Amino acid sequence: MATLHDHAVDWLAGNDAELVNWRRDLHAHPEIAYAEHRTTERIVALLTSFGLEPKPLSIGTGVVCDIGAGPEFVALRADIDALPLPDSKTVEYASQNPGSCHACGHDAHTAILLGVAATLARAQPLAGSVRLIFQPAEERMPGGAEAVVDEGGLAGVSSMFALHCDPKLDAGQVGLRVGPITASFNQIEIRLSGPGGHTARPHLTVDVVYALGKLITELPGLLSRRVDPRSAVSLVWGAVNAGAAANAIPPTGILRGTLRMLDGQLWNQLEGVVRELAEQTVAATNVKIEIDYDSGVPAVTNDGALVAIQTRAALAAFGPHAVSDTPQSMGGEDFAWYLQTVPGSLARLGVRSPGGQSGDLHQSSFDIDEDALAVGVRFTTAILDQLFDEAAAESPSAD
Repeated sequence: MATLHDHAVDWLAGNDAELVNWRRDLHAHPEIAYAEHRTTERIVALLTSFGLEPKPLSIGTGVVCDIGAGPEFVALRADIDALPLPDSKTVEYASQNPGSCHACGHDAHTAILLGVAATLARAQPLAGSVRLIFQPAEERMPGGAEAVVDEGGLAGVSSMFALHCDPKLDAGQVGLRVGPITASFNQIEIRLSGPGGHTARPHLTVDVVYALGKLITELPGLLSRRVDPRSAVSLVWGAVNAGAAANAIPPTGILRGTLRMLDGQLWNQLEGVVRELAEQTVAATNVKIEIDYDSGVPAVTNDGALVAIQTRAALAAFGPHAVSDTPQSMGGEDFAWYLQTVPGSLARLGVRSPGGQSGDLHQSSFDIDEDALAVGVRFTTAILDQLFDEAAAESPSAD
């Protein structure tokens, strides 16, 4: 009996070029968070052409599509938004939307899930039920995953999987990891204020710039002495703004940064520590301090049993050379919101041309080896084979 992976191989044999064209079309028409209207229309049109019944989210972007009647679903997620970056590549499919670029591979994620959808539509009836989630706004904190959850996207879901492009892995490889694979992410903005004054007489005013300097240099170090270093807490400043004249102490200053960690429990506990240390650091300067602490996303913590399924799927589809351990990333990923409710696992998909140079995500020059698209389709269908076989083996009727 043909497996879903077999069906994927057959479908790719006649449609690999079309899969590439889907990705290139999406790449040429990137849309940023919550503005993915053309992308959503394209997804709906393709899913409908496969004979499926996609349902756009009520917010206007994003799509959910069930294959099978349940009652339990395996959810597969692809993020669909682009970044507000220019596209610096000189390729025929370069961005046609100035200032927007698929610099994180979401176009590839979307094309892969469309390829999976086409395969599953041809292979019905399935041995289980699958929910396809084309999610908007992954790049916008706290992320479009919350919109999917709010609209019932996890109802009946028993497990969940996603892929993310990795330009440091060769096309043909997948990176797997049990436990935290991405970090939790919080954003901090600290505003300092005082009366301002002349730099010749700092003793007669409040030196906002000096206080900013203390926060910049001291707060990360103090924080490292208040939390377990095994939590991998990282506070990094990204923006500081104060004043315009060399001889004037400004009345206000703003400091912005990100706080990341791999300890999921600590993510909910650090706000009070940060506020306390920041206030203590500038207390002697007499500045007024205001702190905005925005909890972004928790860490993505992969379920061990589901990583084992991914491992078996990769071995079955490609052999041992395709499976790679992947390091933890301090980047944030809103796939974590789903995992607050259901077990899931995020895998890294190699997109580097073998022998080529390693780039990085969120670069205007980002591109992929498009052979990775077929790998993503095959890997995902192989995961479903493993899950459905395991469920059949555990079913009482199997006795």
